[in-house]
Amino acid sequence: MEQIEDAEKFLDYPLYTKSLNDLPLKSSLLVNTINQYSFCMANEDMGFKESLQMSDVLLPDGIMVVAAEYVMTGKVIKKISGADLHRHLLEDLNAKGGSCFYLGSSQQTLEKIKNRMAKEYPNVRVGVYSPPFAKTFTEEENDEIINSINEFKPDVLFVGMTAPKQEKWSYANKDRIDAKMICTVGAVFDFYAGTIKRPSNIMIDLGLEWLGRLVKEPKRLWKRYLVYGPVFVWLIAKERVKKSLFGIFFSHAI
Repeated sequence: MEQIEDAEKFLDYPLYTKSLNDLPLKSSLLVNTINQYSFCMANEDMGFKESLQMSDVLLPDGIMVVAAEYVMTGKVIKKISGADLHRHLLEDLNAKGGSCFYLGSSQQTLEKIKNRMAKEYPNVRVGVYSPPFAKTFTEEENDEIINSINEFKPDVLFVGMTAPKQEKWSYANKDRIDAKMICTVGAVFDFYAGTIKRPSNIMIDLGLEWLGRLVKEPKRLWKRYLVYGPVFVWLIAKERVKKSLFGIFFSHAI
């Protein structure tokens, strides 16, 4: 898979740090996001790690990733969330009269998405598919999913099956999918459908979206933020120390 040349190297990952307006145009462009939770999970799941590393575009979706990039390189980058990507693409598709396809979630949630789309983005043709709620799909189920997408031929495929399933599935099936762009956006399905309310813009601008989500869904998200948050800080701290020691050793060697 050919990644964009100007991606910022974040440890083992190629972070996209430009504007969404500058997204490269190519067939089956695979766009994923990375946050502190997915970074930690990928550290334990090599299949997930490969799926993220082989993204055509990997967005820094989390204030912790933005902070870690500054700690590691001194560079200031901007957080780009899945919700930011989703809104940007819908506005572009509406202006051009394009199409999108939502793969994931329940049929009820997908119907809410379609109803809202009809009001807010009337020029966008919308397709949906609610896959079986299973850890993996059978070969027959997978073929049916891909056939449904390819019959529709969307400009953009939004995949919302939670991490790491959505990233692994998209990477594994990328070459079979007839879409210009494949985007794994997870919770965006629920945010846009209104089944889960996204934290306020004030919380988001303050870098506290994670706290707003934790307060709203403590049972589901406590481990993500309260356990994997410190784990992420520890991993980044270790890498920073190694980088500093390497710099000292290299300077003395010279």
